[in-house]
Formats: sequence, structure tokens, C-alpha cells
Amino acid sequence: MENFHDGMDAPENILLIRLKSIGDLAFTLPAVNAVRANFPSAKITFLTSSENAPLLGGFPAVDEVISLDRRRLRAGHPFRAASALFALLRRLRAGGFSLVVDFQGYGETAWLSWWTGAPVRWGAVYAPGREWLYTRGIPRDSRLHPARWNLLLLRQCGLKIENVKNYFCPPPAAMQAAARFFAAQHLDAARPTVFFQPLTSSPHKNWPLENYLALARHWRSRGAQIIFCGGPADGARLEPARAEGFCVATDLPLDVSAALAALCRLIVAGDTGIAHFAVAAGRPVVMVMAGGGPGLCVPFQHPEWAVAPQPGSGISTVPVSAVLAAAETALNEPGDNAVC
Repeated sequence: MENFHDGMDAPENILLIRLKSIGDLAFTLPAVNAVRANFPSAKITFLTSSENAPLLGGFPAVDEVISLDRRRLRAGHPFRAASALFALLRRLRAGGFSLVVDFQGYGETAWLSWWTGAPVRWGAVYAPGREWLYTRGIPRDSRLHPARWNLLLLRQCGLKIENVKNYFCPPPAAMQAAARFFAAQHLDAARPTVFFQPLTSSPHKNWPLENYLALARHWRSRGAQIIFCGGPADGARLEPARAEGFCVATDLPLDVSAALAALCRLIVAGDTGIAHFAVAAGRPVVMVMAGGGPGLCVPFQHPEWAVAPQPGSGISTVPVSAVLAAAETALNEPGDNAVC
């Protein structure tokens, strides 16, 4: 086993890999902080998809970001795709990395790990036959929360994991943009604000919008400000929220959406990446989750913040009262919820 604490030289130049998705990127945070704790003087570079790259400005342990424009590679322009791919390969080979940690473990990331030429390469192994691309490949344990699995990968490769630190500090420019959004929407930063992100990437994971609207009416009647947030494709589906006079944001960059959530008193959402980043930013988050139970991707270190239907029932059966109760629990938890 490669163990940098048992006689091997500590790596000076580390590459971490996680291309997608937003939530899975958030789940690398504790592991990224653990890498920094083990190697405080190393340079840490993170390879991710270009759409996620701005979020890495909130990873204080990361020194440099390499972004991969996957859309350009798949846009149907072979010469442009080849140019982008060769540029990435040259960058990775020239990086002089002494350690690569592949948190994703897909075929493309395993191959990119090998291509770096790093003498030590650790990775999650999802499918047989990829182990040879790493100097140490650990079979993926799908029973674990992804954040805990990332930590287990590091531990099994010899790192010491002592204090688990799930910490995200939205980039200053994103926080400033979020503050400007507040001002433009005539929102008062001194008043409690509830942030909703009701739509997920999978329709079966969506709690009915009407239930989110019922919660929004409830908290607005008690003096809270309301923000409904979504992606560029969510504008039409969130029109009912806009029709009721709620603030709706569907055209913000990912890092600004994360910063906006970090400025709010409470986040209520489905199983979304922005909500997981809000957990890491220290905000109370209630997630309405599909399946027969909360599942594995509950708010990290806060399983009590997840609300799910009874086994065998759909997500639409989750009552509004259950979400209100979970919100009360989250809001009353002791601790400092300040951002940065």
C-alpha cells in the first residue's frame, strides 16, 4: 500500500479528479480537506467539468483548477474536439503530478489518471478491468454515503482521517453577485429568507411544486422573504411561484446560486447539488427525498434534515407537516451557521 506516512516522500503536486455532477462535487469536500490536512504544503489541483469549475473557487484547499469542456468534446466538431482533448492531455502530462486521486472512477477519469504518468494513482473502481490504471484501486462501496466513501478511499490508501471537515466558502465574487441580486429584487438582507429549489434532475425525485408553494405561503405569512431558484430550463415550470409574487431566479451561474443559498436562513429543496453545497456552507437544509427512505445522499452529517416517504410510497405522499417539522429541527440545532 502506498502510505506517505510510512517512509515515502510526501507528494508536492497533487491532482484530484471529479468531473460531475454538482452534488458529487460537493461530496468531495471532506476528502479534499483531508488531503490538505495530510499534505499542508502540497499544491492541489482539481480537474472538473467546466460548468462546475466556478464552484471550486469555494474550496479553500484547492490551489488550481483544470476544467474540461465536455460539451465541446461532444459538439460534433471533430477538429475542435480533438484540439480540446489534446490540450487537456498535454496539460495533464506536463503537470508533473506526484499523486492523483480519482474520486469518480469512470472509464474516462481512470484513463486520465493513468495518462498523467503520476507514480502514485488512487481511484474508486466501479467496474472490473480498470484496476491496472491505478497503483491502488479500491472497489466502490455503493452502500456508503458518497462523502464517506471518498474519505474511506483516502483512508484505505494510507491517509490519516481525523477531523472530518465539510466546509464550503462561496467565492467572494459570487457572494457579491448574490448581494447584488438581493438589492435588485428589493430583498432585505437583515430579514430571514427561505430559499427553495424544488426541481431536480430526475422527475421522480420532485416533490409536488404545490407543496413548496404551500410552505412558501406559510413562511411569507410569518414575515420571511422567499426565493425560488432553478436552472435555465426551469423558468416555465416555476412560473406558478412567480405568479404568486415570489422571487424566482433561474438564470444565475452555479456559484452565484450557491452563494445565494448561503445567504438564506433556511433552504428547502429536493436532492440537488446546490442544497448539498448549502449544507457545507453551514446553512440549515431540509431535503425532500424520493425512495423508501432518505437514501444515501442525505445532507452530510445531518440525516435528520432529510424527509422521505414511507417505504413503498412515492415522494408525493410526503406531507407538508413533515417538512415543517424537519425545518423546525434544523433551525433549532445549536451551532454557528455563519458563512465564511
